Amino acid sequence: MNATSAVEAPRTLDWNVAVGTAVRLMKPGPEVPRSEAARAVRSLRRCSVEAESHVREQTGLGLDLPIAEGDVVDRPDWVRGAAFGLSEMTSAALATVESQSLRGGDLLGELSARSAGVQAGVVLAYLGGKVLGQFDPYGESGVDGQRGRLLLVAPNIVAAQQSLGVPADDFLMWVCLHESTHRLQFNAVPWLREHFAAGLGELLTQMEGGTGELLTRLPNAVREVRTARRADSSPGVVGILELLQSPEQRAALDRIIAISTLLEGHADHVMDAVGPQVVPSVGTIRRRFTERRAGGGLLDRILRSLLGVDAKIRQYAQGAAFTEHVVDRVGMSGFNAVWAEPGNLPARAEITDPDAWIRRVHG
Repeated sequence: MNATSAVEAPRTLDWNVAVGTAVRLMKPGPEVPRSEAARAVRSLRRCSVEAESHVREQTGLGLDLPIAEGDVVDRPDWVRGAAFGLSEMTSAALATVESQSLRGGDLLGELSARSAGVQAGVVLAYLGGKVLGQFDPYGESGVDGQRGRLLLVAPNIVAAQQSLGVPADDFLMWVCLHESTHRLQFNAVPWLREHFAAGLGELLTQMEGGTGELLTRLPNAVREVRTARRADSSPGVVGILELLQSPEQRAALDRIIAISTLLEGHADHVMDAVGPQVVPSVGTIRRRFTERRAGGGLLDRILRSLLGVDAKIRQYAQGAAFTEHVVDRVGMSGFNAVWAEPGNLPARAEITDPDAWIRRVHG
């Protein structure tokens, strides 16, 4: 399906240009024998089903839902799928707000849809060589009407497994455990997909403020950055963006960051909790994979910082620590209270203070 076919509202970003740019810029995957590639594809499809069964047993979520195989794709197919999902997610977010200026407005400043598409394509090209897997909750409908696509990027998974020097079957299952957790989160919690879209829509609404408003906050942001640097505690790119935001924008961003951190951390916790039962080398994989996340050359690290990848890595750690603490204190059934209703989701401050969430939700 064309990445833009489901988007009827006027666009500020040309997704066709984004896909074309990314595919042209992206490096090919590792060269592996055809038989080995075919075996990896078969194993990933099998693992995607087995992994979700294990996740259901661990979490108690979605026990009565059907399970489908994940879609094993190459790098260009991931780009096409990601572009379609992003366009669908943006469309769903805009549908939750009333501002017509957002639908046809200039969310990306003075950039044309085409030039914005080129920039998005550069980002997708970079990520297309890094992403191992992804559940897209806004993708095409899956089995029995369940929405979303589980994408497993075979060349990246094979390359990562070879780079880490860990058993292939263990690593494939480990990756599938994480992504299957995401698929279960959105399919077992009926309100989550719409709630996330509504939060993103609210954030886009708050972003509608003009350049003049942003410039009024720039001097104070510069002073805070200088103060942080003198204290040897740079706020990073995400921190700088937050300094430039109004209180309303920060509040909307906090809600999106909190739920994203919860989802990523919960998936990391589950994959490691299930791991010892089905992934004998899980300890080695986690240690080496964490080192790989933090590594990379200078250019790679700069790009990761600019794209917010380093901030996402911190989300994994914070969200996993929150989940582990809550599960240790009140058990998995007690943790699952987060899925009961939107009001039970942790606030951003509660992510780093899980006892505050336990007191609020469990009394």
